Parts: sequence; structure tokens; C-alpha cells
Amino acid sequence: MWIEEKTFTFRISLEAHFPDDYEGDQDEQAWVKEWERYIKPVLLKNLFDSLRQYPAWTSHVRNRGKSADDEIEVALIRDFSPEADNARKPYG
Repeated sequence: MWIEEKTFTFRISLEAHFPDDYEGDQDEQAWVKEWERYIKPVLLKNLFDSLRQYPAWTSHVRNRGKSADDEIEVALIRDFSPEADNARKPYG
């Protein structure tokens, strides 16, 4: 089987800004915990909900050995092989 690939990077950088008198780690990085607990799960759910609108494509999380705290790779696959599910039709 012939496989072609293209990589697209969607990077999110988190920052927290504090007043000048901040001593560091006073909040025990509550802002990171907020990202991990609330924002990231909703973002991933919405991403996969959106991708499901294109039934000719399949998607899944792919682990390349990095911690999910630092990186989540999503594999998006379009299969043109005869063995592919014929029920998957391109959109439009």
C-alpha cells in the first residue's frame, strides 16, 4: 500500500501573567491545572466532533512517546484503498 503524509502543526502556547510583587508558584500553577482539567478536554472533544462531520476521513489520537501533558497528536486518515469502507463518502 502506498502512503503519503503531510504534517500540520496547530500549537497552543499557554502563558500566565502576574503582578510585579508575585513570588512565584504561589498559586501552584492553578492556571495549568485549569487548562488540563477544563479547557483541553473540551477543546479535544470539539475537535473530534468537528472531524466526524467528514465521514470519508477517520481520526484518532496517536502517541509518539511524549506525555499527553505536552503533546497530543491527532492522526487524520483518508483511505482510498479498495478495502476501505464503501459507506464512507466524501462530503459535498
